[in-house]
Amino acid sequence: MVPQILRRKQLETRLGLSRSSIYKMMADGKFPYPIKLGNRSVGWISSDIEKWLEDLQVAQND
Repeated sequence: MVPQILRRKQLETRLGLSRSSIYKMMADGKFPYPIKLGNRSVGWISSDIEKWLEDLQVAQND
């Protein structure tokens, strides 16, 4: 099964986060890193984002 890839704009829309917020969280080690799709393109594996959301929800409930 081929994983679904989310491009940055899709990720921003889905999460309601800005580009700078996403990259800041990545730099802080708090957000999944993208995979390289080409010379100038990256994407995030949707299952990595789903796991991050689940972990975030669990942390908020603790």
